[in-house]
Amino acid sequence: MSEILEKTENFVVDLLSTKLDSSYLYHNLSHTQRVVKSTKELLNFYDLGEKENEIALLAAWLHDTGYTEGSENHEETSCDITREFLGRQEYDKQKVDRVCSLIMATKRFYEPQNLLEEIIRDADCSHFGKKSYLETAELLREELDILGLATYTQKEWREANLKMFQTEQRFYTDYALQNWQEEKNKNIRRLIKGKKAEENLVKKEKLKAKYKSESPDRGIQTLFRVTLKNHLMLSDIADTKANILLSVNAIIISLVLSNLMTKLDNPSNNYLIYPTLLFVVFSVVSMVLAVLATRPNVTQGEFTKEDVKQRKVNLLFFGNFHKMKLEDYQWAINELVQDKDYIYSSLTKDLYYLGLVLNRKYKILRWTYTIFIIGMIVSVIAFVVSFKYFGPDRGL
Repeated sequence: MSEILEKTENFVVDLLSTKLDSSYLYHNLSHTQRVVKSTKELLNFYDLGEKENEIALLAAWLHDTGYTEGSENHEETSCDITREFLGRQEYDKQKVDRVCSLIMATKRFYEPQNLLEEIIRDADCSHFGKKSYLETAELLREELDILGLATYTQKEWREANLKMFQTEQRFYTDYALQNWQEEKNKNIRRLIKGKKAEENLVKKEKLKAKYKSESPDRGIQTLFRVTLKNHLMLSDIADTKANILLSVNAIIISLVLSNLMTKLDNPSNNYLIYPTLLFVVFSVVSMVLAVLATRPNVTQGEFTKEDVKQRKVNLLFFGNFHKMKLEDYQWAINELVQDKDYIYSSLTKDLYYLGLVLNRKYKILRWTYTIFIIGMIVSVIAFVVSFKYFGPDRGL
């Protein structure tokens, strides 16, 4: 490294470390060092000679020093700082002019006129062809926001970067095209992928919002689900109670037939005939009522297309379609699912008629239990009276 390059490096490192506003998250010392590194990489490939290399590296070190005095016209300010610094070092004036010319070549939209200008422009934009591009670009977005120069959302920043890739940024040197262009293309694909992912997410959210607005409210769904579940549970309870009564009465009748009936043949046991008959009658009536409580009521099982169109039939109850052909039922269900009001109407009817069935079951069960209790009490009283007044020990 030449003496002037060493002095320039020390000067720039000290200047950017002490005088540059901390708000510059992108245009800082790290950026300058990256540009210098990329410049060296390009110069090593082209081997332009020590003098040309020196001028290019001086421009790389000094090209963003103007940010210490603000971002506006920073290239011109960088040239002023360059002339002042290199002038103190008694650097050749023509070479200083060439360094400043290269610094001005980093200005946006400038088209390079020679190889050195192409090198300095490619080095200044080398981050476009690096894996760290997205992170580096995010630093620039935050810098613009902090400085109040521009504010971008993630979506807007992605669009701005894609636009720059497509309309502005390009590599000029053959080396950059061969070594950095491929990674640049990958960065473009990453941006496009991120854009598509965001668009898909937006579409999904819109679809979700649309579905939510068009679908029944969660509260309504919960209402029908919980109510139907409760009705079915009550129906199961009623069937269980009826089965219990059937079992108990069946056992009672079995005991009566196996024990009491054999004793009634004896004339001395005639006093047991009426209590036994009374006991059996009440048990049989209880059994009949218990059977009636659980006895299913199946309807005609057929409907017409007109019934479906007029919403007269509840397609959710098997008793309305068990005799229909599969094709007719499929057609009817398709009509149902296309009409939200029809769905609500069918669910409401299903709930209503299930309630009527429950009402019938519990009414019969109430009568069944009442008759069973009365029968037990009356039968016990009848046996007691028969034993006391008509039994073998009545005279004692």
